[in-house]
Amino acid sequence: MSTLYVRDGISTVQPPLPQAVGYIVVVLIGIMIALVMMLVTKILKKTTGEDNKKTEMFMTANRTVRTGLTASAVISSWLWSTALLGSSFVGYDYGVAGPFWFAAGCSPMIVFFALLGISCKRKIPEAHTSLEVVRIRYGRTAHIVFMILCLINNIFACANMLLGAAAVISAVSGMHIIAATFLLPVGVTVYTFVGGIKATFLTDYFHTAVILIIACYFSVKAFSSDQVGSVGNLFELLKAAAERHPVSGNQNGTYLTMTSKSAILFGILHTCGNFGLVVMDTSYFIKAFSASPAAVVPGYTIGGIAYFAIPWALGTVMSSVALGLENQPNFPTYPRRMTTSEVSGGLVLPYAAITIAGKGGAAAVLLMTFMAVTSTLSAQVIAVSSILSFDVYREYFNKFATDRDLIRSSHFGVIFFAAFSAGFSTMLHYVGIDLGWTLYMLGVVTCPGIFPMVFTVLWRRQSKAAAILSPILGLTTGLAVWLGTAAHFGGEVSVASTGEVLPCMYGTVASCFSPILYSVLITLLRPQNYDWADFRKEKLALEKLDSDLTTSHVHYSPGRSEKNSTEDGGHIAAIQSKELKRWGRIAAVWSTATFLGHWVIWPLPMYGSRYVFEKKFFIAWVVVAIIWLWGTMLVAIFYPLLDGGIQQVQQVYKGMTGKAEIVTGSVDTKQNVDTSISPSSPSAGSISESPQGQGSKSETI
Repeated sequence: MSTLYVRDGISTVQPPLPQAVGYIVVVLIGIMIALVMMLVTKILKKTTGEDNKKTEMFMTANRTVRTGLTASAVISSWLWSTALLGSSFVGYDYGVAGPFWFAAGCSPMIVFFALLGISCKRKIPEAHTSLEVVRIRYGRTAHIVFMILCLINNIFACANMLLGAAAVISAVSGMHIIAATFLLPVGVTVYTFVGGIKATFLTDYFHTAVILIIACYFSVKAFSSDQVGSVGNLFELLKAAAERHPVSGNQNGTYLTMTSKSAILFGILHTCGNFGLVVMDTSYFIKAFSASPAAVVPGYTIGGIAYFAIPWALGTVMSSVALGLENQPNFPTYPRRMTTSEVSGGLVLPYAAITIAGKGGAAAVLLMTFMAVTSTLSAQVIAVSSILSFDVYREYFNKFATDRDLIRSSHFGVIFFAAFSAGFSTMLHYVGIDLGWTLYMLGVVTCPGIFPMVFTVLWRRQSKAAAILSPILGLTTGLAVWLGTAAHFGGEVSVASTGEVLPCMYGTVASCFSPILYSVLITLLRPQNYDWADFRKEKLALEKLDSDLTTSHVHYSPGRSEKNSTEDGGHIAAIQSKELKRWGRIAAVWSTATFLGHWVIWPLPMYGSRYVFEKKFFIAWVVVAIIWLWGTMLVAIFYPLLDGGIQQVQQVYKGMTGKAEIVTGSVDTKQNVDTSISPSSPSAGSISESPQGQGSKSETI
């Protein structure tokens, strides 16, 4: 076998697919998906009364999304192109520890968000964004500070996704990288513009299904190829790769160990950075507000735990394939190793796919990357449009904005942010910034608001001054530490030095944890004693919320006395408050258990013991990861169908064939209650005198 050259120079790999394929996937398939979602939106309006001209439907799907679809959407929310590409490139750099720490840096905070989501659901059920919570508690100054932090979070998150996706699309199809950057958001803009958050949920489901099917295909194809053959043979290939080029900082220089200094440093910065990406991303709050009360905790918990397998399994298998086969003539870069820029640009996954599956593998990666970036980009777009409509337009320009006004401003936000994110990503590309750089430094700018935001929802003592000053001081501290350590270790402040693991880790940790100190110290000077009941005094929903916290489209009949309805409503509210507190305790237990399991009990003993994988252990490691991955696919595809999806399809069919009377839009309070609405309908969340309505209400609670 040939000795590989050092990792320098520039990429000279010819794209395996013609440019036309890239444009077909990015433009044609994107527009087709958008047109299908527009048709679905129209059908749902006709058959189930889901009117996207109503703000509550456009932004929160009437707060009735069930557990299955919530879990699928949560998995999709983290199915960034970064996750697919980044988990493979850290596996290439650090060995089996890289993909594991990538996965462990994602799942605990997804599950933790269940606690934040259910707390918001209980304390401020009418909210649309997390920023509304901040404004009500602390006023406009804090509102503006957190708004800027959230927008920075969304901007860098989108840039991270677009840089990686555009680089891969360009590498496998020859499509110009800037063309890919600007065309990727087009289809997203169209279906988000028309369908709002429900279109995001539905496209999330479709995209997640496609991505997971392709990921499972690679998990099988890797071992059915003649070059690998089995997991045991892959183990031998990795051993040989470590002999050719040992890994600095790994136990015995091998790829087959969790004792990797660089990998655990990446795990720390990745965990902190992703904590910021979740808490400071308003799209997570929107999805929590959109879910029915009983779906928030199980949806986020199931989604978070299921997600773990995707970067772990896919990253482990594909990075191992790339390392083991890069000295083979059919590897795209042969006879040299991949350059540092190719690895950092996210090309480990596509090169490994091309090696084991040829042009079919390249096409699969192209489709997977497109699905990943458009799915997660749609969540970012709807998040920013919600900020611009509710937190900017409604709060500072038109306090009495109507549905029409808010939908118009949301549409403007969708178009503006899609164009801005593409332009910002292009600017980063031309100054030499790629996927690896943004992946490492994200936490520096996303983390300062984490704990002030968490304290806003969970700690009644945090003062207004602490909420305003602690994230600003935290951001300043993080930037100073990041740039200072980059200058110290790299000798200068440059793109290269600021993209190294160590400066990014120090800066991220400083950004994440210094606001705790600042917030506590400032709060001690003059603590607040906030009354959570004050959240409910400000009416945020444009339509009435029923006692199960879903948007009301049908109301009490005039024959029912106001006294009785008030007494019933109070009784139901008391029951639900108790139920939500129970869900909060469950969320706290699950989030703690997930963090301890994925971050402490499992990996740290393996790190401390300096264990090097034996063949049988490596085989078990890979097999468990693949089984988990296939289980995730089954959960993401079939759970939403079993949890209300089939019933809604039946309801749509009956509506289309005229076999069911459907209520479209709100019913006037002078009319009698329409009892024909199916309890599985998203519009059936309201209190009704009929047995059907009562059944629906009890299911939701």
